[in-house]
Amino acid sequence: MKLMPLLMFLHVVAVVVWVGGMFFAYLCLRPVAAVLLEPPQRLALWSGVLGRFFSWVWLAVALILVSGMSMIGVVGWHGAPLHWHLMLTLGVVMMMIFAHLYFAPYRRLGQGVAAADWPKAAAALSQIRKMVGINLTLGLATIAIATVGAYFSR
Repeated sequence: MKLMPLLMFLHVVAVVVWVGGMFFAYLCLRPVAAVLLEPPQRLALWSGVLGRFFSWVWLAVALILVSGMSMIGVVGWHGAPLHWHLMLTLGVVMMMIFAHLYFAPYRRLGQGVAAADWPKAAAALSQIRKMVGINLTLGLATIAIATVGAYFSR
């Protein structure tokens, strides 16, 4: 039980990095970049920004999985409250969406930018935007379950 506060801290920090990063990118950076930058500059910016962000997301995903499963291990699978199981389910869905986003559209974005194939890069970025929107929604729902769910499990 002495590990629980450290596990919780790592878990929350990783969630903040991932969900907060998506919030910033989707609701702050994207609208401004779309207005101020022409496609070549905008697409190159996104390729670079996402490359840096996704490195942090991989670390966040690992921390979320390890800390979350460790906390479940501390209390036991059947001892974990329902909202923990819901968080795990949504988290795994988010991780699968992110893995697809990283290995498919993000790869195509990089290829398009490298080849100055702006239509290809733009199509990939459009797919990324949609998937990030879905993951942001799921992430916010998971945070709601984490915070509100604790009150219903008592």
